[in-house]
Amino acid sequence: MPQPHKPQQVNYHLMLNSRALLCITLLSLLPVAAPFASAIPDDVRQQLEKDNVISSPSAQKKHKQEIEKPAHQEKHYALDYIGNTEKYTAKYEDTLIHLARKNNLGFVDIRSANPHLDPWIPGEGTEVILPKRHILPNAPREGVVINLAEMRLYYFDKDGNAPKTFPIGIGREGLQTPLGTTKVVRKAIGPSWRPTERMRKEDPDLPEVVEAGPDNPLGTHALYLGWPQYAIHGTNRPYGIGRRVSSGCIRMYPEAIVKAYDLIDVKTPVTVVDQALKVGWVEDMLYIEAHAGQELADEMEKKGKVTAQKLSSDQIAYIKKTAKDRADKINWDIAQKAFDARSGYPVPVLYSPEEVKMAAAIDEITEEKSAEVEAAPEGESASAENETALTAAQEEAKQRILNASYND
Repeated sequence: MPQPHKPQQVNYHLMLNSRALLCITLLSLLPVAAPFASAIPDDVRQQLEKDNVISSPSAQKKHKQEIEKPAHQEKHYALDYIGNTEKYTAKYEDTLIHLARKNNLGFVDIRSANPHLDPWIPGEGTEVILPKRHILPNAPREGVVINLAEMRLYYFDKDGNAPKTFPIGIGREGLQTPLGTTKVVRKAIGPSWRPTERMRKEDPDLPEVVEAGPDNPLGTHALYLGWPQYAIHGTNRPYGIGRRVSSGCIRMYPEAIVKAYDLIDVKTPVTVVDQALKVGWVEDMLYIEAHAGQELADEMEKKGKVTAQKLSSDQIAYIKKTAKDRADKINWDIAQKAFDARSGYPVPVLYSPEEVKMAAAIDEITEEKSAEVEAAPEGESASAENETALTAAQEEAKQRILNASYND
């Protein structure tokens, strides 16, 4: 007996996929599918969205917003300086080299600011200047900026925050750290050190390679630069920071390189400059900051002072340019003395409003004195009263300038 005919089971999933394939084929022939997405049947749409073949309207909207979102705009730090100069009362056991490390300073930093002190025995109760205010170098405020003249590294982030700064050791005479621009090309924790051919000729006992460990002069971390054989790295001799002692690389305190390693990414731009004189504004006062620089750093380290030099015409022009419309208020006597001292901390070089008034008073007294001398009969001198007033006014104005606080 023949079996009764059964209705054929319909494979709805197959049908759905077939319809989906047809819709996709048709849509692919159109230049833009999104406007015609509404032509897809609802059940097919749901399956396509489930299979991630097409995006849901909400996903499309989110994607469009992400595309249209403006790119992150880098911000730049707006002020010309960071930090504040501080004073510290020394304890019996203090030395300048240890105080430098405790306060994120290099040896020449603290030596320059305290030329009158014995670096090894400053003495209990002695006031020590900690030059922790820094005028920023005249360089792009992005990535890493290294100023060889002050032996200091600055790191500028992309959000316009105050830069992080660290003292550094740099290349010694004949092995100077190069100037220019490069970038960080790779980073390493526990780097290996391979002495150069020159180093091994100077010291035949050096091995071909020194692996990570306490004897490795690269320290615990290294940031390799685009310049072959140059890197920013730690050290196993931290008291060389703030001095010209390396073979050209940039050394950092062991604790500082760890911080820098976390801050500085691969591809970060690096700018290296050599600026012994920096100029900048702190609120309404113009400051200059003079350093011994590479040329005189060794002399400063040994003697606590350097051979005096005149401000060059380029340096004078730079100070005037930064002063802008207040260039006529620059006290060039103070500017020259600050440059001679190379103290490494900012010094104010504009006449204050009080000093401007004092100068006007001196001019007035001088005019009166000159007029009296001209009017006096031949052989008579100007009055002692005016002479005394002139001398007193000049002396008071001079003392106001000389006593100006380096941290005002």
